[in-house]
Amino acid sequence: MPRLLILASLLLAAAAARAETILVSNEKDNTIAVLDGESLKLLRTIKVGERPRGIVLSQDARFLYVCAGDSDRIDVVDLQSWRVVRRLPSGSDPEKAALHPDGKRLFVANEDDNMVTVVDLTRGVVLQEIPVGVEPEGLGISPDGRFVVNTSETTNMAHVIEVESGKIIANVLVGARPRFVLWEPDGKRFWVSSEIGGTLTLIGADDWKVQGQVGFSIPGVPAEAIQPVGMVLSRDGSKLFVALGPANRVAVIDVATRKVEKLLLVGQRVWNLALSADGERLYTTNGVSNDLSVIDVSAMRVTRSVPVGQAPWGVVVKP
Repeated sequence: MPRLLILASLLLAAAAARAETILVSNEKDNTIAVLDGESLKLLRTIKVGERPRGIVLSQDARFLYVCAGDSDRIDVVDLQSWRVVRRLPSGSDPEKAALHPDGKRLFVANEDDNMVTVVDLTRGVVLQEIPVGVEPEGLGISPDGRFVVNTSETTNMAHVIEVESGKIIANVLVGARPRFVLWEPDGKRFWVSSEIGGTLTLIGADDWKVQGQVGFSIPGVPAEAIQPVGMVLSRDGSKLFVALGPANRVAVIDVATRKVEKLLLVGQRVWNLALSADGERLYTTNGVSNDLSVIDVSAMRVTRSVPVGQAPWGVVVKP
């Protein structure tokens, strides 16, 4: 292929990779910020219910499901008209949600009533309420859709729920105040971040036993300020990125060795993370500095900081 055609193809591929939209929930503004993936400019803000935190895209990326915690509901934002078109029941104080692989069921962690609520997205009704530990937050559904793992912040456990029966089949003790669950792509293991414990716990899906832990140490930063919360895997699954809260860092972990390879300084009180569609950018929500940090994954360095609103919490990327 001639060099000009190769260059044109590469430029088109790069443009296509950036033809995406970044969506951020602003907890204190009661808004969703919408940013252009190429320019990182703020395109619009969408008013939603009070204290929006967890956000999830529908399978076709047409809708955004928003956990409006203080409104006790899930707002559904149409990403073509850019407005709330439905309000779904959720239980009291929904904090985080996870979409089942069938695209029809939304699992919601309700922090106030110690329940995981299962919502039928087609009919807009609650299918099931599953009692779990105290202050449930994290949710992660296995790639095959058979299991959902919920973390309870006060009980300090990961609860493994069989999806079809709604029964808890295992309770795994983890570090203090577990916040986030992340399954590996093959469904053989999942990670749990523990905010106050300052650790990650790796759990096997064959016997629900702990396989290992990862701790953190940052020179000049007190241990109590290192609070792991959001996590995301690199596209090839070899690196695990972890938001370390008030430590203002993102840790880069080698999955095979479970060793911390790098610490990247981002904004203040980093909460959650999302990868760009091509896996080359990592976006972080920084709840105190009210911005989004942009990390170049190949170079492993922070390249930009973008204001997004008051107390940004959740972030997803719409292809």
